[in-house]
Amino acid sequence: MRKKIIAGNWKMNYCVNKAEEFVSQIKDTINTDEVDVVICPNFVSLDRISDLIDGTNIKLGAQNVFYEDKGAYTGETSVNMLAAVGVNYCIVGHSERRQYFNETNEIVNKKAKKLLEKDISPIVCVGETLEEREESKMFEVVEKQVKESLNEIDKNSIENKVVIAYEPIWAIGTGKTATAEQANEMCKYIRDVISKMYDEDTAQKVRIQYGGSVKPSNANEILNMSDIDGALVGGASLTNDFVAIVNY
Repeated sequence: MRKKIIAGNWKMNYCVNKAEEFVSQIKDTINTDEVDVVICPNFVSLDRISDLIDGTNIKLGAQNVFYEDKGAYTGETSVNMLAAVGVNYCIVGHSERRQYFNETNEIVNKKAKKLLEKDISPIVCVGETLEEREESKMFEVVEKQVKESLNEIDKNSIENKVVIAYEPIWAIGTGKTATAEQANEMCKYIRDVISKMYDEDTAQKVRIQYGGSVKPSNANEILNMSDIDGALVGGASLTNDFVAIVNY
């Protein structure tokens, strides 16, 4: 049985002091072993948050990484830097990275591979725009993202390290949410794509999250669908709603 994973993507919110205050407030209320819990603060808060959650059931995640180990890449952060502060997971290919910073599937693939070299689990984001869904292109778009983002990643990594997050772009930060049935349909489709890329056994082991305006009022329905193995939570991860989602 696949263990659920719920990750909070803080995006560009909370300075260090506020981040520390919030995590101090919630960390003792998240004590479940039944769900993997990850929080992804901004880069400047990673080190402090790493110390705060040491010894708890909360894992540390980053929101991005660069695919080179070192060099003249102003403003970038390497996988070695993430590993040094105790990062366990890292989001790659979020729609905002794709939209605002022109990240391609090839770039996402290079980042995912680099993370795996340091035993950090990539959370690989895929998802269609509203226009693509209205034109019934969503399966085609997502399949291409999955195949190219996971290109040449070995079967063992897919089964044990990689997390896929299906985030329909039209449901991110809009208050709109895909119905539980729509979300589950796409997560099952992604699992079918993995089965064709690898095999059915691998497809049944990979964890696939849903992200897009997840909140306490819809978490239970979404997280109890057959092919949804967790949630990538945005705005609600900045409040006590995150605890409620974890305890769905």
